[in-house]
Amino acid sequence: MAASLGPLVGAIDQGTSSTRFLVFNAETAELLSHHQVELKQEFPREGWVEQDPMEILNSVYECVEKTCEKMNELNINIGNIRAIGVTNQRETTVVWDKTTGEPLYNAIVWLDLRTQSTVERLLKRIPGKNKTFSKFKTGLPLSTYFSAVKLRWLLDNVEEIKKAVEDGRALFGTIDSWLIWSLTGGKNGGIHCTDVTNASRTMLFNIHSLEWDPDLCKFFDIPMEILPTVRSSSEIYGVMKICPSRDSGALTGVPISGCLGDQHAALVGQMCFKDGQAKNTYGTGCFLLCNTGQKSVFSEHGLITTIAYKMGRDNPAFYALEGSVAIAGAVVRWLRDNLGIAKTAEEVEKLAEDVGTSYGCYFVPAFSGLYAPYWEPSARGIICGLTQFTNKNHIAFAALEAVCFQTREILDAMNKDCGIPLNQLQVDGGMTNNKILMQLQSDILCIPVVKPSMTETTALGAAMAAGAAKGIEVWSLDPGDLTAVTCERFEPQINPEESEYRYARWKKAVMKSMGWESSGGPANDDTKLSDAGVLHLKVRRAPRGTWTSLSSGTMGISSSLTRPRAGAAPGWAIPGSSTDWGRAHGEQRCRKGPGRAAGSEAGLQLARGTWSPENQWCPGLYQRGVASRSRETMVSLYSAFIRPTWKDNHYQQKLIQMS
Repeated sequence: MAASLGPLVGAIDQGTSSTRFLVFNAETAELLSHHQVELKQEFPREGWVEQDPMEILNSVYECVEKTCEKMNELNINIGNIRAIGVTNQRETTVVWDKTTGEPLYNAIVWLDLRTQSTVERLLKRIPGKNKTFSKFKTGLPLSTYFSAVKLRWLLDNVEEIKKAVEDGRALFGTIDSWLIWSLTGGKNGGIHCTDVTNASRTMLFNIHSLEWDPDLCKFFDIPMEILPTVRSSSEIYGVMKICPSRDSGALTGVPISGCLGDQHAALVGQMCFKDGQAKNTYGTGCFLLCNTGQKSVFSEHGLITTIAYKMGRDNPAFYALEGSVAIAGAVVRWLRDNLGIAKTAEEVEKLAEDVGTSYGCYFVPAFSGLYAPYWEPSARGIICGLTQFTNKNHIAFAALEAVCFQTREILDAMNKDCGIPLNQLQVDGGMTNNKILMQLQSDILCIPVVKPSMTETTALGAAMAAGAAKGIEVWSLDPGDLTAVTCERFEPQINPEESEYRYARWKKAVMKSMGWESSGGPANDDTKLSDAGVLHLKVRRAPRGTWTSLSSGTMGISSSLTRPRAGAAPGWAIPGSSTDWGRAHGEQRCRKGPGRAAGSEAGLQLARGTWSPENQWCPGLYQRGVASRSRETMVSLYSAFIRPTWKDNHYQQKLIQMS
C-alpha cells in the first residue's frame, strides 16, 4: 500500500537546457522524487537559437510520467499531489495555431540575436534613438533579449504566422503560456494565460498598471488579441487534462496553480521576501535579483526593473532589480560540445582544479553580445592573454572565472543602485555544484557565498506558489512557517588586492570584445560587406535537392560548394557561376554558362589570393541539397574559406563569417 506523506506539490521546471518535474512535501519542503530530460538547441545561423515547442511539451509529459513511476516504486501515493506549479525559461517566444494545437514556427530562445536589425529599425523611430524609451513603463531597455522584438520578427518573416493572425487562429505566449494552454486541454479548451513575472519580460506589459500596454503594442505593431490573459503568480489557472498522444494521463485533474519565470521562482525558493534580500542563479545564464518590495526601483547602472512575484489575485505585486548575464553554464557546454576539451561539466571542473589559475588568460563569453550592465549587442566572445604555455586547463579555469567576473559586474551595479552593499551572496542553480566555481566567486566578490543544501530552489519556488494558491492552501508562505534551510558557506581565500587586479584585467578584456559586429549585427540581409572588409553571408533553409540563392554585390554570381573529385589536390573546389575555383596552381578553370566572365574573374582573384574589400563585387554562395538547418554545411562553407587551400596566403587573412 502506498505511503501517505501529507500534501504534496509538483513543479514543472522548464529550462533552456532541460525539462524537469519534481515533487515536494508541502509540510517539510523535502524533495521526494524527480525526473529530467535534456533538450536540444538548434543553431540554424550564427546568432540564431531555436527550440522545438513540441519537443519541450513532450519532455514535460515524459518527466511527469517518469516521476510518477518512480514515486510508485518508492511506495509514495501520487494521489496526494494537490497542485502543480510551472516555472520556465523567460522571454522565449512561441506562436501556435489554436485550431490545430501545433506551433507555427520553432520557439525563438531568449539568447537569440536575429532581431538586432529589428531593434535598429525600431530605434530609428524613437527620438534620439533612446533604448530606454519605455523604461518607466516596462523597466526594460529595447534589446534583442525581450519577447516583443522576437514576436515582431516572426510577424515580419514567417508567412504561416502572418496568415494565422489574419485568420484569427494565432496565439502568442512565452513557454509558460504554451505549456499551460497545452496541459489544460490545448485546442479543446486550453487556458491561454501567463503570469505577471513572465508578462513583465515581453516589453509589452506595464509593470505599474499590470496590464498589456496599448501604446507599446501599437509601437511594436502587435495585435493585442493574440496576447494571453495576465494572472497572478499564485492562483488556479486550470486542471491537467489527459494527453491524447499518451496512455497514462498521469495527474489528470490536478490543478495548475502556480506560475513564475525561472529567476523569480528562484527568488521565492530562496525565501527572499524582504526588501533588500537577493539571490544569484547559475544556469544557462546568470541572474542576480534583489527584492525591492512594493516599490519599483529604476537603475542608473545598467540593471533592469522587473516584477518579482504577485502571490494571489488580491495581493500586491513585489518588484526586483535584476542583473542578467547571457552566458554562464552555457560556456561549460560550449567547452564540451564545441571545443571538445571535456566530455562532462565535471571534467571541466577537474581541468580548472588541476591548474588553479588561468595564467593570465581571460575569457569573455559574449556569444550573444553583452547583457547587464552594458547591453551591448556588438560584443562577441574573445579569449585573450594567450601564450605558448596556455593549455586547455587554463582555458577551463578562465571560463569559470568569467562567470564570476560577470557576477561581480552586476553585483557592483546593484550595490550602487541600492546604496547598501550585500554582505553575502545567496546562490542556487546547477552550476553551484561546482565547488571550484563557488570558491572563485567568493574570492572575486570578496564576500561569503552561501549555497543551500537543497539547490532546487527554482522548482521549489514554483511549488510554493502553487501550494499557497487560494483553493489549494497546503503551503504557508508566512515567514514563521517556512522551513529553515541548511547551507554551505564559501569564504574569500585571496586578498582584496589580488581580486581587484584580476578584475581590472577582466574589464580590459571586456572592452576589447566590444564593437566586434557592425551595428546591424546578424541582420536579415543575405550578404553584407562591412567597413572592415568582412563579408557576411547567410544561408537560407531550402528543401532537399533544391538551390538557394544568396544574392551578393551587384553581379548576381551563383556558386556551389563541392568536395574535389577523386585524386584532386587536397582542399575544396569552389565553383563560381559555372566556374571552378581550384587549388591547383592557384588558378581556376571555366565552364560555359551565364555569368562566365564575372565568375571567372571572381574565381581567379580568390584562387590567387588577390581579392580585396575595395572590389565593387563580392562572390555569392549557393548551397545545394541542404537539409533543414544543416550545421555541417555551414561549417563546410566556413572551412572552405579559412583553410590554406591557396598558395598565396593573402586570402587566409580575410575573415569570412557564415551566419
